[in-house]
Amino acid sequence: MSNIKLKNKYINRDLSWLSFNERVLQEAMDDSVPLVERLKFLGIYSSNMDEFFRVRIATVKRLGKNYKGNSYETLAGYSQKELLEALHNKIQGLQFEFEKTFNSIIEKLEQKGIRLINEKQLNREQKKFVHTYFNDFVRPALFPIILNKTKALPQLRDKSVYLIIRFIEQIFGKTNDYALIEIPNSIPRFVELPSKTHQKTIIFLDDVIRENLASIFKQFHSEDIEAYTIKITRDAELDLDTTDLAQSVMDRIARSVKARKQGQPVRLVYDKEVPADVLDFLSTRLKISKKDELISGGRYHNMRDLMKFPNFGIQELVYQLPKPALHPALVSEKHDMIKEMNKADILVHYPYQTFNYFIDTLRDAALDPLVTSIRITLYRIAENSFVTNALINAAKNGKNVVAIVELQARFDEENNIFWAKKMQEEGVKVIFGVPGYKVHSKICLITRKANGKTFYYANIGTGNYNEKTAKLYGDLSLFTSNPKITSEIKQLFNYFENNLTKVKFKNLLVSPINTRTVFLELIEKEIQNAKKGKTAYIKLKMNNLVDPVLIDKLYRASAAGVKIELIIRSVCCLIPGKKNLSENIEAKSIIDAYLEHSRVYIFANGGRTKCYISSADWMIRNLDLRYEVSTPILDKSLVNEIEMIFDTQWKDNTKSRIIDKNLQNNYFSNTEEPCSAQTYLSNYYHHKIIKN
Repeated sequence: MSNIKLKNKYINRDLSWLSFNERVLQEAMDDSVPLVERLKFLGIYSSNMDEFFRVRIATVKRLGKNYKGNSYETLAGYSQKELLEALHNKIQGLQFEFEKTFNSIIEKLEQKGIRLINEKQLNREQKKFVHTYFNDFVRPALFPIILNKTKALPQLRDKSVYLIIRFIEQIFGKTNDYALIEIPNSIPRFVELPSKTHQKTIIFLDDVIRENLASIFKQFHSEDIEAYTIKITRDAELDLDTTDLAQSVMDRIARSVKARKQGQPVRLVYDKEVPADVLDFLSTRLKISKKDELISGGRYHNMRDLMKFPNFGIQELVYQLPKPALHPALVSEKHDMIKEMNKADILVHYPYQTFNYFIDTLRDAALDPLVTSIRITLYRIAENSFVTNALINAAKNGKNVVAIVELQARFDEENNIFWAKKMQEEGVKVIFGVPGYKVHSKICLITRKANGKTFYYANIGTGNYNEKTAKLYGDLSLFTSNPKITSEIKQLFNYFENNLTKVKFKNLLVSPINTRTVFLELIEKEIQNAKKGKTAYIKLKMNNLVDPVLIDKLYRASAAGVKIELIIRSVCCLIPGKKNLSENIEAKSIIDAYLEHSRVYIFANGGRTKCYISSADWMIRNLDLRYEVSTPILDKSLVNEIEMIFDTQWKDNTKSRIIDKNLQNNYFSNTEEPCSAQTYLSNYYHHKIIKN
């Protein structure tokens, strides 16, 4: 049964997330965005939706008998049935917009000289090319499976696309009507075809296979063969077996990741043209029958591959993003990060400024004879990681290198396991976090001994130590030698290594120890200052605002007259601007070329601004179930810079959407000159170099 009180107080997190993905879809629909970038946004949307089904839909379905009607964290006032229906209706509407947008972009690309065709549109020369390409590259990677009504359906892989083949004339009497072909992901999804004109012609790999179906099944005698794409999505929850104490953590995670591939199906996406008998055959075999689990779509699936759509070097089709700027204090090629940190704290803003500074710091530490140790937390490691290679190099140079690797970083488990093993083989001490908690913090500590004294240098960031995402994710990274920070980072690493001593923090906010408590205290202080007529405001930027306790505290602050500005990229369960609840709260979301990823928490503090950057969103898991770090910014000039960044983003009137109860995603606009925060900040950092 629904809980009306909860619905009037909170936005359901899953509906809010769909609203976020709708904002991603809006970027694909935006005519001001270059065409291939619009396709990439469709790819991001598709990838996001896959994860939504694998994680969130699976979670709601898994509640079953354990569901309690007042469960805020999962349903926020909805019954399980009611929520699934609302999600299904929203997803169907978004799917319609997706298909319409994709077709529109393809039409516009043709006007630019790039044509996407299917197998029925091939001319003679192109057919010859497709047949040759198929025989040379595709056929060796195909392993068709004949299906019948008695033979069990093979295990369908979660991230793969399949062609379900229907034989018009049955190949063996009445027993074998269908076949299955997995579209290989080892071959590019888009194939360029020869053309005698300047026009570029592309075909999906799916259609290359369709064109050669008669060749694949040449030993059968069928009058006609039809092929339709299907895609399955499975529950991505890891089921960790903790009964075998002799089995290592790494082995348990690896085994669980393997088992995930056989998880319960939560969605079957199919070509809307698929015949009823084919759909019935599949849904029966997969035990999928509910309407919210069956999603009709277009001719092609796994559209996340659109992120790899070729641009043929045509500049107007893609963003012309500037190279990352240098930091004014680090413009010299001979800059020394240790020396610069001794002078002052350094704040680097990715991707506007280069991530190479962090790589340089590790590389310099590996070569510095006075450096004795490097300790770091790793959550999502790049596939070809410069960071881990720098750590391995430091270990080879005799440094004591300790890496806290989180093996349960969802969907990155296999990559993290690979690098954990690699580092162990090369002499790095690898620790797999704290039992019962994920380590999501982004911290690094370098120990250096000089003149009989020990000095510490720390990096604390809002994003992963991942050079690939650092080119696309907006994150803040603090380099500091301030003992108020480094001594507490040292404490935390000591705890990670031995898990024996209780730790207390005066400056750092560390989940699950004191983050929630301190943030509640900071909000309460703003409430008291507002009541006394003092300056009182709160500015918060994060990916997700879900935690009900902190939301309720923000409601109290609003009622007391505290001005609250929220920039929330993804899920926002707080209802802004509601009479008698949140009249002093405004919320916006920015979706643009770079992914907004930084977490920033600013409090007026009676005129003595307090500012934190953090790895933690305001969610129950980040506050109570993970090790997260929020660091205060102690340098006043850096506080001013971060507040400038926030205010610039708040003024964005081209890519900023208003978050409201009805999840309408209206663009924020005003009478001022158009301002894109990301464009402004890029220009700001490049101008800062010239100015200095």
